[in-house]
Amino acid sequence: MTRVAVVGGHGKTGRAVRAALAARGAEAVPLGRADWRGAGGLAGALRGSAAAYLVAPNLHPDERSYVASALAALQAAGVPRVVYHSVASPYAPTMPHHLGKAVAEDLVRRSGLVWTVLQPGAYVQNLDLGGPVTVPYSVDAVFGFLDLADLGEAAATVLLEDGHAGATYELASTVATVRDLAARHGVTAERTETWTGEGHDERERSLLRAMFAYYDRHGLPVGTLPLAALLAASPQ
Repeated sequence: MTRVAVVGGHGKTGRAVRAALAARGAEAVPLGRADWRGAGGLAGALRGSAAAYLVAPNLHPDERSYVASALAALQAAGVPRVVYHSVASPYAPTMPHHLGKAVAEDLVRRSGLVWTVLQPGAYVQNLDLGGPVTVPYSVDAVFGFLDLADLGEAAATVLLEDGHAGATYELASTVATVRDLAARHGVTAERTETWTGEGHDERERSLLRAMFAYYDRHGLPVGTLPLAALLAASPQ
C-alpha cells in the first residue's frame, strides 16, 4: 500500500485529498501541528511516505517559512515527491497572501524534489448554496469554481500516477459568477456591505478586504481544461 502524507491534512482540503487517496487504495496519513512538535519532528512523521501533499493553513502569516520547513523535513525523511497546494493567480501583487504562495511555489520548484503544483480556484463549498447567497464582493464577477471532490481526485492522480513531474495545473470545475452558481441551485445572490470579518484578526481582515477588492475588479477566472484532463486520466 502506497503511503502518502498530507501535511495540513485535517482541514477540508486535506480531508478531500485523503478521501480520494483512500478510494484508490493508498494509505493517506494526515499530519498537523502536533506532528511538527512530536518526537523526531515532522521528518520523523514523514518517514516511509512515497509522496506528500503540502497545504499551508489558510492566511498563514509566513507561508514561505512554513513551506521551507516542510520541504526540509521531506528532504530529511527521504520523501522523493511533493505536491504543493497553491492558489489560482498566485502572482497578483494586490493580494499579498496570494504572493506568499507564489514565493512558496518558487521554493518547491528549487527543492530538488520531484514536484507538482496545483493552483485551485475558489471552492464551491465556500458558498452556502442552501439558501440566499450573500458575499462581500460583486456577485457578477467571473470565477473558476472548484468542487472539493474534484480537487481530491486531481490531487490523488498527480500523487499516485506518473507523468506529472514539473507540472503546474490550474484547477476549476466550472466557470461562473456567484449569481449564476446560486441560480443553478435555485437561490438568489446579493452583495453585502456589512462584512465585518468576525472571527479574523486585523491582519487577516486586511488581506481579505484586499482580496474582495481584487474580486470586484477582476473576479478570479480559472480554466477548466486541466482539471478535465486530470479527471479523465483518473482510474474509474
